[in-house]
Amino acid sequence: MALSSGLAATALAPTNPWTVVPSLGNLDAYISAANRLPLLTHEEEQDCARKLRDHNDVEAAGRLVMSHLRLVISISRQYLGYGLPHGDLIQEGNIGLMKAVKRFDPDQGVRLVSYAMHWIKAEIHEYILKNWRMVKVATTKAQRKLFFNLRSMKQGFKTEAETTHRNTLSDSEIDLVAAQLKVKREEVMEMETRMSGGDVLLDPAPSDDGEQAFGPIAYLADAAHEPTAMIESHQRDLLATDGIASALAALDERSRRIVEERWLKVRDDGSGGMTLHDLAAVYGVSAERIRQIEVAAMKKMRKTLAEYA
Repeated sequence: MALSSGLAATALAPTNPWTVVPSLGNLDAYISAANRLPLLTHEEEQDCARKLRDHNDVEAAGRLVMSHLRLVISISRQYLGYGLPHGDLIQEGNIGLMKAVKRFDPDQGVRLVSYAMHWIKAEIHEYILKNWRMVKVATTKAQRKLFFNLRSMKQGFKTEAETTHRNTLSDSEIDLVAAQLKVKREEVMEMETRMSGGDVLLDPAPSDDGEQAFGPIAYLADAAHEPTAMIESHQRDLLATDGIASALAALDERSRRIVEERWLKVRDDGSGGMTLHDLAAVYGVSAERIRQIEVAAMKKMRKTLAEYA
């Protein structure tokens, strides 16, 4: 995956420190190149930010982004423990950086580095939550906060857990986490269960000897052959055939033809049946009168179908 559109770099052109050679897929070279990019002074940062805000200067935006690539790299290293590729984390962080640059207001009296940290972390957090597990472990804002805080706090319990050969939190640790994070004990236990559980393939691939491996999908019930579903399906079939026929038979000839022409027949070109105006011309009445007859016929048919069911 590219580290970012036009931002993934491997070396610097000697004539211009802001010129980056396109990516060759070498992450170490990209990091080295990004760390050699010059930092902007406060005055230069303010000048570039105002050019971007007032004149939509793309070159100024590029300088703001490039000068903060090392910040993204530094922040992304904090999330290497989730087992996701470092390059992907940097890319997501770069997206957050570009969003921050686009929204940065130089008149707020805040340096871009402080403002961008929130956007970079938010983008990386979103990527981790989407890719750390096949099934999402956190969906609400509160669950996301608990996910990252709990994982961070568990690192402090790691030494004790290794000594006692435990993989989960003890009751006292759960109480401590709940108290510090100000959440319910049950919420900590639920998130711990989600984090501890791994992904299981519903339909595993065949083994090396060619035999089909059995997975959880083999034990799932077939809803199509569930008795209640079969009865409902049979009733729908009856209503669609005998029921409709009985409902149409209860109508007078004109009402029945109007319903059939409007809803049960298809023209040669594949379009719907006759329009209200077509039927109005056939019977020599207004289209509104045809609509009234149709409404009355439908009402009568629904009553007949209810009795048939």
